[in-house]
Order: sequence, then structure tokens, then C-alpha cells
Amino acid sequence: METTTIQSRADFAQWAIERVSAIIAAQAGDLAVAAREGSDETIAAAANALGQTIVDTLLEVFDGLVDAE
Repeated sequence: METTTIQSRADFAQWAIERVSAIIAAQAGDLAVAAREGSDETIAAAANALGQTIVDTLLEVFDGLVDAE
């Protein structure tokens, strides 16, 4: 796990953008495959999984910020 020092809202916003971009790059392939080959249910499941990963990551760092105060 990489440690990042966040000293301002701007730092957090930049980190969040970079982290979400990395998640999308790593997991959007599943959504693309589902869109090409899957049913509506498969597409929805892939989209929900991607969204949940993003939410979980942002909540994890937010919890870390709250603990640091």
C-alpha cells in the first residue's frame, strides 16, 4: 500500500481523481466485455462492481483521514 500525505482538500481531490482513474483502468475491462457480450443484468452487475470498488476506496481513505485528526 502506498502512503500519501494529504494536507488540503486540493490534495485529497487530486488523490481521489488519480485513484479512481487507476481503478477504472484496472477494472473497466470487465464492464466493456459485459457491454459487448452480456445481457442487461451482466452489464448492471459489472457497473455496480466497478462503482462499489470506487466507493469502498474513497471510504477507506476518508476513514483514514478521520482517524488522523
